[in-house]
Amino acid sequence: MTNLIRSLLRAGGTRLVKKVGKALPVVGTAVVIGMTAYEVKKKGLLRGIVNTALDATPVIGTAKNVIEVFTGDWLPDKEPAPQILANTSRKASAALPPV
Repeated sequence: MTNLIRSLLRAGGTRLVKKVGKALPVVGTAVVIGMTAYEVKKKGLLRGIVNTALDATPVIGTAKNVIEVFTGDWLPDKEPAPQILANTSRKASAALPPV
């Protein structure tokens, strides 16, 4: 009886592993597509879409991500917008009343 239960559990476990293995690329692709807006905001429109398309492709995305662990991003982030500094001249600060 225990051999029967053991073989049933083994067959069920094998079947479960096969189902999860088939669903895993779909789940990964869904996560990557969900992060498209973040990638576009971080990298810009063209680079963000290209990065998302590469990541969503099951084998290519995995290979790209493994390589990026060692080499860094293939597609760099967009340049930050220049910040406008406030008027810091002496004349402007001299006109302020003392605190």
